[in-house]
Amino acid sequence: MRINLASLLVDDQEKALRFYTEVLGFLKKTEVPLGGYRWLTVVSPDAPDGVELVLEPDAAVPAARAYREALVAAGIPLTSFAVDDVRAEYERLRGLGVRFTREPVEAGPVTVAILDDTCGNLIQLAQYHG
Repeated sequence: MRINLASLLVDDQEKALRFYTEVLGFLKKTEVPLGGYRWLTVVSPDAPDGVELVLEPDAAVPAARAYREALVAAGIPLTSFAVDDVRAEYERLRGLGVRFTREPVEAGPVTVAILDDTCGNLIQLAQYHG
């Protein structure tokens, strides 16, 4: 058994697609119209056949939006992406105008930073040491 999809709640699928592809560097994998929304996924360019991240519209389920908003209010990231060098990614993304809610900080065997994805989520970047 393995994970093939992971969902990320977003407030605007088009804005999310732009951010996750143009800013973070993911690749669009799937786009299928579904009424007013789309089945929309992105993948890592390092693993185009790997886990797909579904950019899931939160407007369809009010509880999903409330959950996402509660996490942001508490400063809790919805998910985490692994990077080779958190500090380098932090500088690169800041240069592209990305807002961070936490600058890189070491926490035991990991260095983390938290960014605002502009789509209603906080996302953690994590570099694992060792």
